[in-house]
Amino acid sequence: MAHKDYYAVLEVPRDASVEDVKKAYRKLALQHHPDRNPGDKQAEEKFKAATEAYEVLSDPDKRRIYDQYGESGLRGQQGFHTYDDIGEALSAFMRDFGGFGGFEDLFGSGSRRRGGAGGRTAGSNLQVRLSLELSEIATGTTKKLRVRRRVPCEKCTGTGARAGASPAACSECGGRGQVQRVVSSFFGRMMTVTTCPTCGGEGSVLRDPCADCRGEGVTPQEETIQVKVPAGVATGNYIPLRGKGDAGRRGGPSGDLLILIEEQEDPLFQRLGDDILVDVFVTPSDAAMGARIEVPTLNGKAALKIPPGTQSHSLLRMKGKGLGRLQGGGHGDELVRVVVHTPEPDSSRERELLDELRRLQADRLPPPRRGGFGSEEA
Repeated sequence: MAHKDYYAVLEVPRDASVEDVKKAYRKLALQHHPDRNPGDKQAEEKFKAATEAYEVLSDPDKRRIYDQYGESGLRGQQGFHTYDDIGEALSAFMRDFGGFGGFEDLFGSGSRRRGGAGGRTAGSNLQVRLSLELSEIATGTTKKLRVRRRVPCEKCTGTGARAGASPAACSECGGRGQVQRVVSSFFGRMMTVTTCPTCGGEGSVLRDPCADCRGEGVTPQEETIQVKVPAGVATGNYIPLRGKGDAGRRGGPSGDLLILIEEQEDPLFQRLGDDILVDVFVTPSDAAMGARIEVPTLNGKAALKIPPGTQSHSLLRMKGKGLGRLQGGGHGDELVRVVVHTPEPDSSRERELLDELRRLQADRLPPPRRGGFGSEEA
């Protein structure tokens, strides 16, 4: 088996940084992406090879093993596999670059209307917005969506012709889809080339179209489609489902379904990348003396220790309590902003105690400073 030179595949030097590797892969992936090269098996192979090379060279541990032992050293390692399936390669690309620069980078205006023999044209890409709660984004989820799309006509199996019939070359344009006409003008006789009015540029006509689809080869249908959403997605990311868009006219290839992610605003947590932020109120005595309190997390409640002398708006960090990371695995953190709440005394006993506390602490206040309260991170 020939040695795979991942550096050559990505066209980067052996000392390339991770960022250089990422840029090189994105460039090659966009160049050879199947949606830009429909039916091109060579481009598909280059896309899979670039994805495999990126998966190794962007990971410090895999890259170290590869540099020392080559590809053979990676075989059997956890997390390494070759990308023989184009669907896996596309999923890996979406994981790291979903929404990167917008889906227009790949899909343009959102449709692929390529003509072909017999009037075949590729189906349109469809877009569906998927609204997710923060708790679903934290761990990933599986959703079922109802999608209305055009599917191949059952009666004519997508050909557009009645059983036994087939498209015929257009007699007006001779199958070219265009007609030439000579017109006279002020400047003399001129030749123009226009789309054939008889076949609409398809080069063929149906003499005996299917009665169900009226020669289109497709009919509308509602389907339930299941989509797996990875943890850590955000508004602007998208998940492409290949071949789940509109079916192509008269047997043309189907478009894709683009699941556009929209994140719902959470009533409790604020998202900060892979981290989350929540405000928790404590009493002055808890802040001064320290305490062990329960705070909300994405998975219920968890205990948190408040150190003695904690100032209002200090930030305490709870490791691994944030969102699952879309890139690299693991989880972000939960930041707890401690807000000292000072209630008004509602009894004479409270007033007495607070008055005594005020006398005891009168000389312990820090001097004035510019800027007010600062946020401190533990």
